[in-house]
Amino acid sequence: MDKAVLANQTSVMSFRLRGLSVNPKIQMAVFFMFLIFYVLTLIGNILIVITIIYDRRLHTPMYFFLSNLSFIDVCHSTVTVPKMLRDTLSEEKLIPFDACVVQMFFLHLFACTEIFLLTVMAYDRYVAICKPLQYMTVMNWKVCMLLAGALWTGGTIHSISLTSLTINLPYCGPDEIDNFFCDVPQVIKLACTDTRIIEILIVSNSGLISVVCFVVLVVSYAVILVSLRQQISEGKRKALSTCAAHLTVVTLFLGHCIFIYSRPSTSLPEDKVVSVFFTAVTPLLNPIIYTLRNEDMKNALNKLIRRKEIKEK
Repeated sequence: MDKAVLANQTSVMSFRLRGLSVNPKIQMAVFFMFLIFYVLTLIGNILIVITIIYDRRLHTPMYFFLSNLSFIDVCHSTVTVPKMLRDTLSEEKLIPFDACVVQMFFLHLFACTEIFLLTVMAYDRYVAICKPLQYMTVMNWKVCMLLAGALWTGGTIHSISLTSLTINLPYCGPDEIDNFFCDVPQVIKLACTDTRIIEILIVSNSGLISVVCFVVLVVSYAVILVSLRQQISEGKRKALSTCAAHLTVVTLFLGHCIFIYSRPSTSLPEDKVVSVFFTAVTPLLNPIIYTLRNEDMKNALNKLIRRKEIKEK
């Protein structure tokens, strides 16, 4: 039967998520591991946002963008992990078509916004370290707000474009997604039509954004490292530590995006492992990386904890 005719006769109302494993013992281990990751992600990132809001010394462009990063990490993790935890305890890992579309939209919204944000944070560090005398002029609050608005707008446009490509395809079976959440590459493989052009558009959109931003970030930090090479002081060591933290986050996050979205929609055994880092591990590591390597954040956190202890007494 012709695919177009079949698509008109039937439609997929829900998808079946394969998950990480079918072994009950492994599923329980995965459940508790992801539950711990998710709770720590919420606590760590929310604590960073609260600390930055309450400590006036942290009311600077760098920490403004860091609070945005923590907010995005909470949202990004929440898009996939709660659903995955519920599915781990159930035999039927179903997700309605509409819910799948919503999940894809917010997944790409927060992921793309974070990519743009990491790029902006690299520019902020470049100006702060390479042009310190011009920093407050270049990175004033008006510029910060405009940059924040631009990166959220860019993430929204990107997400709408990808989701609209997926929604308009006909789905008539099969209905199994080889992952624990809905993502564009896995979903379009289930369409009852030729998706080669869509795959090219995905690579030219998500893949190109990931690669270009990664190159820009690496070049930015290379310029910063060159400028710090012959300037060994306490302030420069602090700047080097901050850049190292940023570069670690960039590598972890953009590594996944380049791996998944810069190739055709073919399944590889490594996809699920990479997806785990993308959705659960990286949002957890961000607060650890930024707080453990940042004396200002550690001091502000200690101050906030002491203030809470005094109020309780």
